Amino acid sequence: MFTSVDDVSARLAETGYLASPAVATTVFLADRLGKPLLVEGPAGVGKTELAKAVAQVAGARLVRLQCYEGVDESRALYEWNHAKQLLRISAGRDETWDETRTDIFSEEFLLPRPLLTAIRGDDPKVLLIDETDKADVEVEGLLLEVLSDFQVTVPELGTITAARRPFVVLTSNASRVLSEALRRRCLFLHIGFPDEELERRIVRLKVPGVDEALAASLVRVVGALRAMDLRKVPSVAETIDWARTLLALGADTLDETVVRDSLGVVLKHQEDVLKASAKLDLDAL
Repeated sequence: MFTSVDDVSARLAETGYLASPAVATTVFLADRLGKPLLVEGPAGVGKTELAKAVAQVAGARLVRLQCYEGVDESRALYEWNHAKQLLRISAGRDETWDETRTDIFSEEFLLPRPLLTAIRGDDPKVLLIDETDKADVEVEGLLLEVLSDFQVTVPELGTITAARRPFVVLTSNASRVLSEALRRRCLFLHIGFPDEELERRIVRLKVPGVDEALAASLVRVVGALRAMDLRKVPSVAETIDWARTLLALGADTLDETVVRDSLGVVLKHQEDVLKASAKLDLDAL
């Protein structure tokens, strides 16, 4: 998909994703080496958006597996359409079981889920396995099988092998440690909070109505909030939301009144709001 690291940066920027040199380099290597990309970092720093941007750049279909506690093989890989199978069995009462079985365990009755969908067909795809750390350990074993050989065995149909491997992005908020076996199969990228200059560029790109001075002031205040011992520090997504809020309020500066009235946009817990209100010194920023 990409010819160089600079090509990655330029093409992602066209979609509105400003990639740091580390991000652009790792995406280029994942594409060139054909390896899955494991992206870790706090929530709201652009991990999922990276996969979406890569899909947009490549003109590829984004296939997303959203992980959560309790997600299992049938939700991740495939399952059979049992209602349709029962109707078929009822309609073929005069047939032998062997005849019926051959029919009901066919493509017509198969419900592919994200992992199987991603390896079927020869069209370009980006497989996003989002919040991998929220899935149970058992799901990691399934991912290991799929990401090792990019093939899936359906007992009734045989082995389905990818004709064209998808570009794979796994994201994690590091709420639990992923297995070493899974990590070995991936290139690793950590996306943290951007530096002040990059975050200011992101704000100006995503909220073009905010002028340079207000964007710079906003980013400095967010940086000060992140330096506090908060229950949840504001992410880049919340910085953007705050910029949109200021625009909606018609604010052209960040004074104490504006900050106090809109802190709930970037801070999500009352104790954080109280702590920030007491400690934040706008004059020192």
